[in-house]
Amino acid sequence: MVRKAGRSEESSLQLSVFALYCNNGIMKMAKYAPDKEVNYMAPISGDWLEALKDEFHKPYYAKLYKTVNEEYRTGKVFPPPDEMFNAFHFTPLHEVKVVILGQDPYHNDGQAHGLCFSVKKGVETPPSLVNIYQELHDDCGCYIPNNGYLEKWAHQGVLLLNTVLTVRAHQANSHRGIGWEQFTDAAIRVLNEQDRPIVFLLWGRPAQTKHMMLNNPNHLVLEAPHPSPLSAYRGFFGCRHFSQTNAFLKEHGIAPIDWQIENI
Repeated sequence: MVRKAGRSEESSLQLSVFALYCNNGIMKMAKYAPDKEVNYMAPISGDWLEALKDEFHKPYYAKLYKTVNEEYRTGKVFPPPDEMFNAFHFTPLHEVKVVILGQDPYHNDGQAHGLCFSVKKGVETPPSLVNIYQELHDDCGCYIPNNGYLEKWAHQGVLLLNTVLTVRAHQANSHRGIGWEQFTDAAIRVLNEQDRPIVFLLWGRPAQTKHMMLNNPNHLVLEAPHPSPLSAYRGFFGCRHFSQTNAFLKEHGIAPIDWQIENI
């Protein structure tokens, strides 16, 4: 059961118009605000909820919750609200083998669906993902698929986590600094504390700022330039992170990732 917030946080949480409670192990949401505003920020469930529950009682999260709801209510925001936490929903904490950190979601129509670098079926593959596929081809022999839908990776234990989980339409970086970084930093700390080996793939300088949080000797941290066309030729191509990841997993008795995304 979620603990009640202290007095200093109580009014902020009331402004955020939600109360969370557990019923038969299922996380539900109860709205009680008199104005009956729509809640756009669906709760996290499963073992991630237990791992991150303390975050929901901190002042920054109350402000984040209020800001995100206001942004969805008054403008166009990506991804759709029910897909905001897909990274956590598709890859439970106990199943995480690999972590790929992104920045913020794609900001054009129909692209973002809560997994970093991934786009929905039928959407043109973005340039950074084109370069990821090229490196996969060169490193592991994967053919280059006709889509950018990476849910297959997520279901195998690859946590595809943006450090900022929402963005205004057509305004890159527009939700940086509103509290998401604190929340995803908490998730990274939880991952660092896991006893089992995990591979962290940090592409580009923003992702590499998280390296200082990753001090568990059980884990493997691999760094390379971002796969963006602006930087991929500076060392992302040829980094061989995918084969190195699988070699590390095999060495520790963990099933490797099938990186091949099939055509649809």
